[in-house]
Amino acid sequence: MSTDPSDPGHGHSPAAWTAVIIMLVAFAIGTLAFWLDLPAIVWASVGLLIVGAVVGWIMGKAGYGVNGTKYIAKEH
Repeated sequence: MSTDPSDPGHGHSPAAWTAVIIMLVAFAIGTLAFWLDLPAIVWASVGLLIVGAVVGWIMGKAGYGVNGTKYIAKEH
């Protein structure tokens, strides 16, 4: 682990976790829908993937990112 103060924290923030969870759900739904040949659901999951990225970005701007004002880093 780096002790460099400019280390961004590797995404251990509420914004990162929320974005990743939303995007994982989107990939899981999209994969299942692709396998079951449901193109409308595949495209809906692509939309959900984009929503996950936007939610992560908005939460980061709201202070829940690694360097945000509402984020408290936890030491390991």
